[in-house]
Amino acid sequence: MTATTAAVEDPEAGPPGPHDDDRIPGKFPPPRGTWRSQLHRWDVRYSPYAFVAPFFLFFAAFGLFPLLYTGWASLHRVELTAPDRMTWVGLHHYARLLSSPFFWNALCNTLTIGLLATVPQLLMALGLAQLLHYRLRAATFWRVALLTPYATSVAAATLVFVLLYGRDYGMVNWALETVGFGPVDWQSGTWSSQIAVSSIVVWRWTGYNALIYLAAMQAVPDELYESAALDGASRGQQFLHITVPVLRPTILFTVAVSAIGATQLFGEPLLFGGAAGQKGGASHQFQTLGLYLYEQGWFDFHLGRASAVAWTMFLILLLIAAGQQAVARRLRRGR
Repeated sequence: MTATTAAVEDPEAGPPGPHDDDRIPGKFPPPRGTWRSQLHRWDVRYSPYAFVAPFFLFFAAFGLFPLLYTGWASLHRVELTAPDRMTWVGLHHYARLLSSPFFWNALCNTLTIGLLATVPQLLMALGLAQLLHYRLRAATFWRVALLTPYATSVAAATLVFVLLYGRDYGMVNWALETVGFGPVDWQSGTWSSQIAVSSIVVWRWTGYNALIYLAAMQAVPDELYESAALDGASRGQQFLHITVPVLRPTILFTVAVSAIGATQLFGEPLLFGGAAGQKGGASHQFQTLGLYLYEQGWFDFHLGRASAVAWTMFLILLLIAAGQQAVARRLRRGR
């Protein structure tokens, strides 16, 4: 005869403690004080830091160190041919920079090209996103087609536009002559060269921003559009009174990113200018801050002056980011 003994719970017993699981049959946690338990605690505590450590190592090597070294070099007179020979000059490079007409010319050109590229680019991107938001045939094809200019290299795109804007045999001048206008020297004029460079930026980035707007539009609930349609609102009214207000944070983000990209504009004007690309044309008519930095450091070999330009650009980017955050915070409070 087999007797079965049932465990009787103590009603006065308190809640289970953190180590009561040790009494469960079949569960053998490592005893405290052994090297395995110590390794287990170290693994739980420090393994997340080990996983993110490679990113911080790369950031420190290729982001933080160049930033700090550039700031240190901007306070010294140092040549590119002898970077180990530094002479302390303090803020002399910054004072010289602020008194240089070439710096202010590059800053104005950067602002002008940025406006000429950003405003039509984002307006066209918003319109294309609105068209793709409605159910079209071959929607995937059109989305891939919009992303193709962004995937094209800067060199290939710029060289094609150089041929299009050629003074003697360019297709743009041929089209102008067809409708009765004279040829335009797109690389020598101030406004014409800036418009040409801006068109390259518009062509490359419009599709990318359109896909960003499209993703934001698809997050808008369909019930809002259905209710507006029942109230008699047209598609244009739905776009102005529903889509645009919802997309304000996204639009603000793309404006800030486009402004940052315009401040760093380098490849398009460099390749568009040909032999005088680093000067932004013979008269510096489309020289941006990036080209001015390139000219100071790699043509005049003044590494200290180029570092001062780089830090000035960095401060401008910080101001743009701070402005974007301030406007975004105000928009959130106004809701």
